[in-house]
Amino acid sequence: ETINYLALGDSYTIGESVCETCRFPEQLKSALKNINLQNNFSLEIIARTGWTTSNLISAIDNNNLSSKYDLVTLLIGVNNQYQGRDFSIYEKEFPQLVAKAISLAKGDKTKLIVVSIPDYAYTPFGQSYDNPTSISTEINRYNAFAKSYCEANSILFINITDITRQGLNNTSLVANDGLHPSKDAYALFVQQLLPKAVAILKN
Repeated sequence: ETINYLALGDSYTIGESVCETCRFPEQLKSALKNINLQNNFSLEIIARTGWTTSNLISAIDNNNLSSKYDLVTLLIGVNNQYQGRDFSIYEKEFPQLVAKAISLAKGDKTKLIVVSIPDYAYTPFGQSYDNPTSISTEINRYNAFAKSYCEANSILFINITDITRQGLNNTSLVANDGLHPSKDAYALFVQQLLPKAVAILKN
């Protein structure tokens, strides 16, 4: 049997500045495979550095995907914040993306994991801003909205933001570009995601 996993997102999903097998969807796929040797695992990634919620909606629509996925992860929103988009865009488009993700997960919302947005204030890049704390405040607003939407709709929401907020104290969590998470940071994401993903695939 082939288990199909779809990862939707932006630079944090495609793994900007880390190797192909270092990004979190690949690490999650490998971890699941190690636990579940009898099945094949297929991973599809729809993500690109710089993508906002609007870009991701367009990409999903253009890719003509089928509703065959046993597991879907969604991590999106940092570029809405970074590009200074109006927050109302996220309020409108995040629920649209959740609905699209669920429809791709065979219409089953229990197959979806929404992942919180990392906080790039805790990187050398983020520290070069006049007011890094304002980045964190805005990221908190995005994550609070996503979390509350997920809780209201009984959708799994995993917080990995705290991991990325250790990036100044633990520089091994930041990639060589001084902005994105490292392979080590993504491994910590997977520690949070793996038990949930295993439970989803058992159902």
